[in-house]
Amino acid sequence: MNNNLPSVSIVIPARNEEKYIEKCILSLLNNTYPSELTTIYVCDGLSDDNTREIIAEISNAHPNVVLLDNKKQTTPFALNIGLRKSDSAIKIILGAHSEMDENFISENVKAFSNDDAIGCTGGVLENVYETKTSEIIGLAMSSSFGVGNAHFRTGAKDGFVDTVAFGAYKKEVFEQSGYFDESLTRNQDDEFNFRILKNGFKIYLSKAIKCKYYVRGSYKKLFRQYYQYGYWKVFVNKKHKTVTSIRQLIPLFFVLFLTLGPLCVFIHWYLLIAYSSVLSFYLILAGFSAAKTASNTSYILPLIYSFVLLHLSYGFGYLVGLVDFLLLNKNPNKNKTRMSR
Repeated sequence: MNNNLPSVSIVIPARNEEKYIEKCILSLLNNTYPSELTTIYVCDGLSDDNTREIIAEISNAHPNVVLLDNKKQTTPFALNIGLRKSDSAIKIILGAHSEMDENFISENVKAFSNDDAIGCTGGVLENVYETKTSEIIGLAMSSSFGVGNAHFRTGAKDGFVDTVAFGAYKKEVFEQSGYFDESLTRNQDDEFNFRILKNGFKIYLSKAIKCKYYVRGSYKKLFRQYYQYGYWKVFVNKKHKTVTSIRQLIPLFFVLFLTLGPLCVFIHWYLLIAYSSVLSFYLILAGFSAAKTASNTSYILPLIYSFVLLHLSYGFGYLVGLVDFLLLNKNPNKNKTRMSR
């Protein structure tokens, strides 16, 4: 019966993930997909907590769990180690902060049958909150006002999309499109998915593919994460000589608007009125979206703050990226390539 099913490998980059790695691996081992067709590669960035011991203990009981060393300690390098090691027909990438539904693997495999041109499938992230702050951040990241049409976060639809989180890929995708760009600290998923679309493959999102994701509860980490997303998006655009999606420019325009808008008072007071009106409209939209998204009224103001933080951090990172990569023609800073998650 299993002869008709494809072999599947799962690649998990990890570093100092002792709190989450066991739940992640066990959720895969408990999947309904045949274990003899499943291999789990955990590519560890030389953790100095108990992560490696936890993986080794699981591996002793389950030989299909394999520990690999990621000596460069970067996410794309970790992904490529596992992907190159694997010879499976389907290869899935994950994050250690995730926990998969019992049908996660089988639903990914099933989704490929929707169209022969599908090269990548993925599902919707269900956020798991450990603190009030993490819940607020997770709600902001699940809102279309916060992240635009990122369907893997908002769960808006089944169908073809431009990117997914934790994608499952056919083996031939890597044979034709190469592997993840090891020069990227962030946006390696988006850049790779953009590349496979250029090579004629389709990306399909299915809401039946379910995965829990443990949201970090820190505004500081949220700012750093989205600043890096914006910053590295410019590097990706420069490599491909194109803007990969229009929505990435909106936070940049927002930052430029906030920065240059007050200068309008020196031109004409009508422009100051226009500036104030647009800013007021943004805050009204943020308030409306926060009220719609909030699980209780005490979350509304923190949600507005989270929206502003998301947009400012991404936009500011994009602006700095424009200066560094386009105006100054700098190379990526090697000090910023170590795994931060």
